[in-house]
Amino acid sequence: MSAETSFDIAIVGGGPVGAVLGALLRRSVYSPRVLLLERELPDLAMPANTTDLRFFALSRASERILKAAGAWEPLLQTPSALCAYERMHVWPRDTDPRGEGSLTFDAAELGEPDLGRIASNEALQRAGLTAFIGAGGEARAALVHDLHFTDCSVELSTSIGTVSIKLVIGADGGRSVVRRAAGFDVEAQEYGQLAIIANLASERSHESTAWQRFLGEGTLALLPLANGQSSLVWSLPRDRAEALLAAEAMTFNAGLTAASMGVLGNLSLASERRSFPLRRVSAPHYVRERCALVGDAAHIVHPLAGQGVNLGLLDAAALVQQLDEASREREDPGALRVLRRYERWRKSDNEVMSLAMDLFNRFLAFGGDGPERWLRRGLGFVGRSAVLRRPFAERALGLAGDLPDIARRG
Repeated sequence: MSAETSFDIAIVGGGPVGAVLGALLRRSVYSPRVLLLERELPDLAMPANTTDLRFFALSRASERILKAAGAWEPLLQTPSALCAYERMHVWPRDTDPRGEGSLTFDAAELGEPDLGRIASNEALQRAGLTAFIGAGGEARAALVHDLHFTDCSVELSTSIGTVSIKLVIGADGGRSVVRRAAGFDVEAQEYGQLAIIANLASERSHESTAWQRFLGEGTLALLPLANGQSSLVWSLPRDRAEALLAAEAMTFNAGLTAASMGVLGNLSLASERRSFPLRRVSAPHYVRERCALVGDAAHIVHPLAGQGVNLGLLDAAALVQQLDEASREREDPGALRVLRRYERWRKSDNEVMSLAMDLFNRFLAFGGDGPERWLRRGLGFVGRSAVLRRPFAERALGLAGDLPDIARRG
């Protein structure tokens, strides 16, 4: 690949957000020539991995974005790829899981069939790449080494050659090469916690419900899967998490069942255990001339509400909407004034969510007796009022806030 290769936009990072972004761009009014670069691309001709441990709770807004990208149909064609969840149930430590201090959001109260779908990282990536390639995008396995900016282009130095484009978009995760090479600062805060992830078998049905308990030393989330199992995300202080990761399966299962208060009966591992460190990351700026960041490259929030991929998909939809509007006005899509409109739009919403998750983690998941008593009273009060539950349920559906056009109600 040489500097003369003809592309308008390069997306670095072919995970779910980067792939869906590419598909949206190809299907947009602007319809640029898009090159997607990813370190390791899956072979779409081969069956998907069935042991993926990374799952996301897709909001209704994300569902609409995926439909607009052409990525929803590939997900529907794989029966095990999606699991609808109809309820979300939250309760604090020292409260009965189904008692007065708990809180349930039910899709039926909103006249909706469900609150969202649980999908694996790999299924989302494959669906996004299928949609992107089907819309005429080009995806290549490559590493990006450096970026060189000029007034009218960006040159990407990669492991397969050099490419010159009008706009580079970093969708390459929390340790973004694009962010570093483009000179963006980043603010990071380590939580000193690990999230343990695994797939679980349970004695009782998951009831198409996403379960979450505030533990006083972290959070425990059980997400329903299509095969009847549940996806575990268990956030704990590092030393406690490392001890559980090293424990024998029987010991781990017993500790997990106790932490869940037996809400699904006895829980047992149905996969290996993995972990990842928890941190809060925010780039003070998402854009510069001819460069924009989306998803985890721009922001990482605590996973206790499962909002990471939903925020990234909203970034993608908002950026495409701004580039479409610029195209109609015959503006340069890489111009700073165009990209700043995207930054102003998404940065404020992302920072509100990041702060909310940080406060939940500090004062509820790890808050001790005082905040826990407040939480117990608050959950009980909200739980008894359908009027108060509704705005929380709307937020869970992803239908609150300043949404891109394709994410709004149809």
